[in-house]
Amino acid sequence: MRPTRFVIIGGGPGGNTAASYAARHGAEVVLIEREIIGGAAHLWDCIPSKSMIATGGAMSFLARAGRMGLGDVKPRIDVGNLASRLAGVEHRINRSTTSMLEGQRVRVIEGTGSLQGPHQVVAETVDGLEEIEADVVVLSTGSRPRVPDWAPVDGERILTTREAYPPAEMPDHLVVIGSGVTGVEFVHMFKSFGCEVTLVVSRQQVLPQKDPEVAAALEADFLRRGVRLFKGARARSIERDGDEVSVHCDDGRKATGSHIILAVGSLPNSEGLGLDNVGIETKGGYIPIDPYCRTSVPHIYAAGDVSGKLPLSSVAQMQGRKIAEHAMGLSDDRRHRVLDYDKAASAVFTEPEIADVGLAEADAFAEGRKIRVTKVPFTASAKAVINDDPRGFIKIVSDPATGVVLGGSIVGLHAAELIAIIALAVSSGLTVHDIKESLFVHPTLAEALADAAE
Repeated sequence: MRPTRFVIIGGGPGGNTAASYAARHGAEVVLIEREIIGGAAHLWDCIPSKSMIATGGAMSFLARAGRMGLGDVKPRIDVGNLASRLAGVEHRINRSTTSMLEGQRVRVIEGTGSLQGPHQVVAETVDGLEEIEADVVVLSTGSRPRVPDWAPVDGERILTTREAYPPAEMPDHLVVIGSGVTGVEFVHMFKSFGCEVTLVVSRQQVLPQKDPEVAAALEADFLRRGVRLFKGARARSIERDGDEVSVHCDDGRKATGSHIILAVGSLPNSEGLGLDNVGIETKGGYIPIDPYCRTSVPHIYAAGDVSGKLPLSSVAQMQGRKIAEHAMGLSDDRRHRVLDYDKAASAVFTEPEIADVGLAEADAFAEGRKIRVTKVPFTASAKAVINDDPRGFIKIVSDPATGVVLGGSIVGLHAAELIAIIALAVSSGLTVHDIKESLFVHPTLAEALADAAE
């Protein structure tokens, strides 16, 4: 009996994870990628931004060295060294992923892929066309930054997010359009580099999809650091005059700076996949999927940003794994779970960091749902005081009758790491008692989780 033939279009977190898991379980795997193994959105957005944020964090730490018992240090950014660092990080991650796939005998084709028929995939390379027969097809083509018609991106002063890792020159005054996760991370990182920053916020709070108390904590920190907030202002046009750029808003206000970064969402890369050839319809450009990540054609799956689910690398990776398990018949194992997107943890790598998972307090109240909310500030944490950063809090949402943990939010140092404990509780049905009875190391920030579970 011949092995199952997987053909995967797109080598991002969803595609390469599906390839690795399928190959590990005996499938014959072909992976088609037009740009970079590891994913353009992952290696050209997520990893560079977090690398730049880490550099900014180092600068912030050094700037307050005097409070840590050290001599005062005045760090400065070196754009050339920063660019080399980002390229090095990208290369190492790409090489690691590629080596893993090569070791599992995954065939990687550099080119673009499209569906010719239900079981026929055509790979277009510099050498021509190759038709590949497939038992299973995975579409994992990612997304790209959205550029509105009114935004004349020039790659010099008016930038998309992908042209800012790092920009050719460090801005004197950066105007960020968009107050979602990507937008506020740009505000944080460039403010850490010493730039003046203005944020254009179309709503009445930054991070409009987050808990208002969490968003308020970030806003307060931005204002403390000198960030200008244009709240309730929707950008309508951009003009450039030499080395100066301006954003005109619908309420008449104008934000002027040396550079502009657009952080106004993304668009799925679903064009040119040959979806019409197999009867798959898109919705707003996204490919609808069922709980098993199947499209309307059962043996064709979709993962990552193009699937229209949470645009997180962690979600794409889990989708890739679930696809391989389902397609290889491994989902009958009692340990297999259908992916529950409502229980996915997410983080915002600002300073302080923000992370959340599960049911939010505001959403519960909007639904009229009875919950118990407990909150502990990091000012009560010995470790936070030792770190000279007691900003933020831990909030846990639980069921008042059973104590089962339903969700939680964390604002503060290492929030993205700490949320893992609440995420485990949410996904496993643990109770606040289970957290409270855990013996955490002292002194650590994690101790505040036990306090919040009281």
